[in-house]
Amino acid sequence: MPDAPSSAVSALDDRIDDRIDDRIDDRIDDRIDDRTSISSPAMTSEGSADDFLVRFWGVRGSIPTPGPSTVRYGGNTPCVEMCCGSQRLVFDGGTGIRLLGQNLIRELPVEAHIFFTHSHWDHIQGFPFFTPAFIRGNTFHIYGKVAPNGASIRERLEDQMLHPNFPVPLRIMGATLVFHDLEPDAQLQIGDRVAIETGMLNHPGEATGYRVTFGGKTVVYATDTEHYPDRLDGSLLHLARQADVLILDATYTDEEYWSSTSSKVGWGHSTWQEAVKLARAADVKFLVIFHHDPVHDDAFLDRVGADVQTCFPHSTMAVEGMVLALQPEGVQIRL
Repeated sequence: MPDAPSSAVSALDDRIDDRIDDRIDDRIDDRIDDRTSISSPAMTSEGSADDFLVRFWGVRGSIPTPGPSTVRYGGNTPCVEMCCGSQRLVFDGGTGIRLLGQNLIRELPVEAHIFFTHSHWDHIQGFPFFTPAFIRGNTFHIYGKVAPNGASIRERLEDQMLHPNFPVPLRIMGATLVFHDLEPDAQLQIGDRVAIETGMLNHPGEATGYRVTFGGKTVVYATDTEHYPDRLDGSLLHLARQADVLILDATYTDEEYWSSTSSKVGWGHSTWQEAVKLARAADVKFLVIFHHDPVHDDAFLDRVGADVQTCFPHSTMAVEGMVLALQPEGVQIRL
């Protein structure tokens, strides 16, 4: 039998794609019809339009770690939500963003700004499972620095959803996706009241840290980043200056980092001891230890948390589901 003309094959592919698009849209619509309640995206269920809330949906680094030994701190990879009055900001799209998506379904339609530090797997692997991105009527502004190889954040998110890696392409997503390529050391304004400053982090393949200021309070999100052996990182020190909250990569202990048998030097992550040094030097008010190593179970993280508290009392370990409320008198932790 002779081969079909390429034009006929292409037309057939288009018809199949269109049918898939329609079926996926119908299935999503059916799933949300009975679950959605329309509410103002300018308000959260937890506070007023002037509140500054930070919620942790994923706190683990490298790979998801479900199981009984990680249930208290959580096993989802990085995703942090900041609600700044009427603006919702999301940082990274690890597996924690799937949980965030399930929560947002109750508040449709949704508009949010999603900022990626970089595109290593643990920071983007949850995005294909972010349900609100598949729903028409939602809007997501997506930000990321162009990678060293020239790939934009859109191209990198598209690549992970192509065959043979994933069955559904990015273009299936029904929400409005607006992509923004960030320049190094960019300064952004989200609405009238939220200011964002970026800074380069020390990580293989590069990563971007974010400084968010709202209502006179500042939160810095800095992961993944590795300390220098002979000095503090000047870029990170500037980004974290006098922050009310610093969320910082502290994957290892000093002993693990400098191990003679399994050194972590050059892997792109820091230690809790170096996090304390940086927080002190930057005059940070409250430190959050973040990006927990997959091999660190709840008991191990309990011990790290106690050690950090001894050295820097105004601190906490990042816990999945934890909410920080920035108040005039300081930071309130809600678990």
